[in-house]
Amino acid sequence: MIDDFFCYSPYELKKEEKAELLKRELIELTRFHSEKCEKYKFFLQSVEYDEKKVKNIEDIPFFPVRMFKEYDLLSINKDNIFKTMTSSGTSGQKVSKIFVDKETAMLQQKVMIKILGDFWGKKRLPMLIVDSPSVVKDRSMFSARGAAILGLQVASREMVYVLNEDMSLNIKALTDFLEKYRDQAFVMFGFTFLVWKHLYMELVKTGTKVDLSQGWLMTGGGWKTLESEAISRQEFKNRLSEVTGLVHFLDHYGMVEQTGCIYAECECGHLHASIYSDVIIRDYRDFSVCPNGTEGIIQVVSALPHSYPGHSLLTEDEGVVLGEDDCPCGRKGKYIRILGRMKSAELRGCSDTYADKFR
Repeated sequence: MIDDFFCYSPYELKKEEKAELLKRELIELTRFHSEKCEKYKFFLQSVEYDEKKVKNIEDIPFFPVRMFKEYDLLSINKDNIFKTMTSSGTSGQKVSKIFVDKETAMLQQKVMIKILGDFWGKKRLPMLIVDSPSVVKDRSMFSARGAAILGLQVASREMVYVLNEDMSLNIKALTDFLEKYRDQAFVMFGFTFLVWKHLYMELVKTGTKVDLSQGWLMTGGGWKTLESEAISRQEFKNRLSEVTGLVHFLDHYGMVEQTGCIYAECECGHLHASIYSDVIIRDYRDFSVCPNGTEGIIQVVSALPHSYPGHSLLTEDEGVVLGEDDCPCGRKGKYIRILGRMKSAELRGCSDTYADKFR
């Protein structure tokens, strides 16, 4: 039924239409994974899941994202594993392992292209990667950073890495890229701390002048680290604009457990859920659904995970739904704000984990 989603643009459907489309798909996925993944079947039995009682997407059981750190969870034969993606964690922590077959990988890429195309257009653009090429060397085992970069590859005309193996800034690669694509639109991607530490700070330190005014800077994660250094999101944007001329910023929220279904930032500064996914905020005390405007634990649902039971997950993040179908940018669906990691959660974002090296 996933093909039904591709009849629409990512932010086209209003609340009732989207809810019905997602509900049907999530019911099908829950049934499929219960048949193919024994551990997930036991989970459904433990929560006394009854498909007949599902009235809306909130009734689909939420699977704790931490379970992917404890067990190998897959709904395909191991022979069909195309790639394995891992979450980030500090030394000694367990990491989530996500097993993806070719079908799921293709869905992830197709949806990523559609979502991003709604922001910077359908044309494939050249892309600057604020990272080292070593992050994607092992193509059978991807970290969250590597998975994010490889997921963007299908949306790019050319990828150029601007950090060397030792994470120093490759000024020549940067300036050659900007000369080649002078006066053309392009994309920059990097996790927030890497952009701040290895691009912005290095440009300031060396006094290097570059014009990034034609670029879209796509970032994600690492805000906790910057805010601990008294660098707010707005100051991050202001400083980069002053030094490079950047005007287009596209932050996003996402996780390796639901690759492809990112929540991208519109020009109003809101993170949007597309038709392929949704956010439910749960109360800390009893996991009931919180009304819009109330803070709680983030549950995410997605139509994409076909090779593993990741279609309805209770995260370890806190957030709030700001509104639905009424963002000034014109995109339909819920728009949210991420408040950060729950205090008791050990899971760390890849940018924050990397940033620990500099503390």
